[in-house]
Amino acid sequence: MSPVFSDVDVPGGRLRVARFGAGPRLIVAVHGITASLMAWNAVARRLPAEWSLVAMDLRGRGHSADLPGPYGLPRHAEDVRLVTRSLGAESDIVLTGHSMGAYVAALAAADHDYARVVLVDGGLPLPLPPGVDPDAALTAALGPALARLGRTFPSTDAYVDFFKAHPAFVGEWNDRMEDYVRYDAVGPEGAVRSRAREEAVLQDGRWLRVEVEAIGAALHAVKSPLSLLRAPRGLLDQPVGMIPAELAAEWTGRLPGLRDELVDDCNHYTILLKDRCAALVADRLTR
Repeated sequence: MSPVFSDVDVPGGRLRVARFGAGPRLIVAVHGITASLMAWNAVARRLPAEWSLVAMDLRGRGHSADLPGPYGLPRHAEDVRLVTRSLGAESDIVLTGHSMGAYVAALAAADHDYARVVLVDGGLPLPLPPGVDPDAALTAALGPALARLGRTFPSTDAYVDFFKAHPAFVGEWNDRMEDYVRYDAVGPEGAVRSRAREEAVLQDGRWLRVEVEAIGAALHAVKSPLSLLRAPRGLLDQPVGMIPAELAAEWTGRLPGLRDELVDDCNHYTILLKDRCAALVADRLTR
């Protein structure tokens, strides 16, 4: 399935958007903090024929990298609202987001009605322990994903090899992952780098860890049916996921309408990019 690309006018320029599929029923999908719209490629391939998935490159990433800041999740949420508005009736759209994109989706849905909102391994507040610097917490959490933003690589193939060695992808590599990585690569031979802007990632990561009360308030304000899909393993394939069971239980208690589901045998990245996990996510988005 080849995506059809277009652009949507947003403050400061035009946001790159891709539509996967030709079905009339719509999903709008938001990617994570260092990712791109191609993070949703494997899920889109598993959708029933009557569905389409529309994903965007958030400002500072992918082919929207040149859109100016300031960044921060409320800015991305407003961009998401402009994309959904451009598609027609927002109340008929299923809105989803992965990782940071789940937080953006929650903010976007706080004062707009959607058919459903699906948070994929993200969206629940992650309070900082006392005395921990948010930038240090971001660096520790993202590891290689953040480190690559300051690096150049001799070729696109070398950039792909860097990802193949990432703990989350070892033993799991497939063509969807390769498409995702190649889409992110930019620059001439000898100076290939990620399209994602480090400044955008750092600003967004700080907002995410500092503004936990705003995230909680947004979740309480969501009126659309709300569900959470969680990976049992984390960003580095460690045995504790980004959204551990205790945190999910706390928020299902606070939000009685929140449906929580653990997606077996995946980590924070492969929940979207591993074929079996992507198929389950596609099923839950279209039920």
